[in-house]
Amino acid sequence: MRQIIRLNVLSTILNSKMRSHTYNESLGTARIMARILDGKALAKEIKDEVKIEINNWIRSGNPVPTLRCIIVGDDPASHTYVRNKIQAAREVGIEAETIRYDSNLTEEALMSIIDSLNKDKNINGILVQLPLPSSIDERRVCNALAPEKDVDGFHITNVGQLCLDMPTIVPATALAVVEMLRRFKIDTFGRNTVVIGRSKNVGMPIAMMLHSDGRHDSGLGMDSTVTICHRHTPPDQLEFYCRHADIIVSATGLPKLIKADMVKPGATIIDVGITRVTDESGKTKLVGDVDYDEVVKVAGAITPVPGGVGPMTVAMLMKNTLQAARHNSLK
Repeated sequence: MRQIIRLNVLSTILNSKMRSHTYNESLGTARIMARILDGKALAKEIKDEVKIEINNWIRSGNPVPTLRCIIVGDDPASHTYVRNKIQAAREVGIEAETIRYDSNLTEEALMSIIDSLNKDKNINGILVQLPLPSSIDERRVCNALAPEKDVDGFHITNVGQLCLDMPTIVPATALAVVEMLRRFKIDTFGRNTVVIGRSKNVGMPIAMMLHSDGRHDSGLGMDSTVTICHRHTPPDQLEFYCRHADIIVSATGLPKLIKADMVKPGATIIDVGITRVTDESGKTKLVGDVDYDEVVKVAGAITPVPGGVGPMTVAMLMKNTLQAARHNSLK
């Protein structure tokens, strides 16, 4: 009887947002079972949509969209990422090809290659897989791409247009986060959001779209109240901001940075981080920034790693390539 009364009292004091989730009644306690935001399933849905759009595009007399992925060096993770992108492109009907170079490729040679692809009217989208060898200036390379072919959205023109809420090509990972929030119907209007990480390719564009006015021309603004944290944010302050956040987006690559006691019950957690670690048995696995096994007991919704933002990033890259093809057809 005492257990039943205790559960009834708990259900009364929990707010309506928290009560919308499933509870596990065990030993007289109530525990939120977070909704898992399945990025893999959503990515398939989006790629299916892109495939239909491309088929319609071709039937209307337009050429097959084309993508070229440049990779320099032999970083295993980079080669895996590029293979996934090429496979996804072919699945949706994009003619895609990897252009590989050894790590001794000079910066000037790479710039010449990019210039040639920029001038090729048959190529719609170009991406240069990062990181590049230390001998090559990544910012110079990103700015060498024609903005309208820059499907990664890293060119200074695309970054600037995003900051001004103008239509542009948006970095795929940042676009993946926004698309997940929209498709899973996570309310962002006026909500407190903490973005952890300030990289110019991920953290910054995520924060820009989350805080932007939804009435602007880009159509990407989410009207959230955003706090940006980073490696110099004192741990006690990071905990403070996170505990008051309705949404936490973490993109640091620091495993288990976000722990359960830092999360407000019912909050939405978007884990962008991905790190390969070795467990006690010597096996390697991919983990995110979030202490998933514990945070899932507190959060209202959470993305897994792997299977969350990663697959969605590839799907949004496909959308960016189609966008580039449409733009190029108007020239």
